[in-house]
Amino acid sequence: MFGFSTLTAHSRRVAALGAFAIGAIAWSNSAEATPVQLFPFLPMPPAQFAQPPARSVPQVPTTPQAQAAPSDDGMAYEMPARLRRQTVTYPTHEAPGTVIIDTPNTYLYYVLGNGQAIRYGIGVGRDGFTWSGVQSVTKKAEWPDWTPPPEMIARQPYLPRYMAGGPGNPLGARAMYLGGTVYRIHGTNAPETIGTHVSSGCIRLTNQDVTDLYSRVSIGTKVIVRPMDRRADLGTSTR
Repeated sequence: MFGFSTLTAHSRRVAALGAFAIGAIAWSNSAEATPVQLFPFLPMPPAQFAQPPARSVPQVPTTPQAQAAPSDDGMAYEMPARLRRQTVTYPTHEAPGTVIIDTPNTYLYYVLGNGQAIRYGIGVGRDGFTWSGVQSVTKKAEWPDWTPPPEMIARQPYLPRYMAGGPGNPLGARAMYLGGTVYRIHGTNAPETIGTHVSSGCIRLTNQDVTDLYSRVSIGTKVIVRPMDRRADLGTSTR
């Protein structure tokens, strides 16, 4: 049998232990505290930690950049406004789909009808190499190969006898061959030559413009090449 003093001491220990347990539980439930293990001989479940909220990365707005044609040295070339592709007012009796080469003003017009046309800046033949007349498109090629004609080799013997199509080819991305002549409407890897009289008679456009024209032109398309001594109506830009 326990004595009265023994029972009193035991009761005090139980009360103290209970008070400790209640205080520890209250402290462990606070937002900043880590749960305390009251009875180390019992396993505790792993602590659960809330995942921090995901941080959103601010989107940096992109500013549209002016388009520039890449040249053969990899540098961007900003085309003068008058030579950029644009729709213009262009009165003509020619049927829609006709291509008109305005040699003296270095423009190519693709007739849309209803008094409008798409105008492209072009490079044309240098002095002594311009020509005029009416032809038709007899062949189309993407990234065409280049075989310089004999008369060009005679003038420039350093030229390659053959060059496979590709970005380094002087015919550029597309070519439209005119009748049975040696002349073509083609692209160029030298956009800075647009608006100049530089070629051996071919008509050159930027690769972007010749690709656009190529998508509009069909085999049999009529091509009118005006002579150097005739100044054509420049047309009024509409967009």
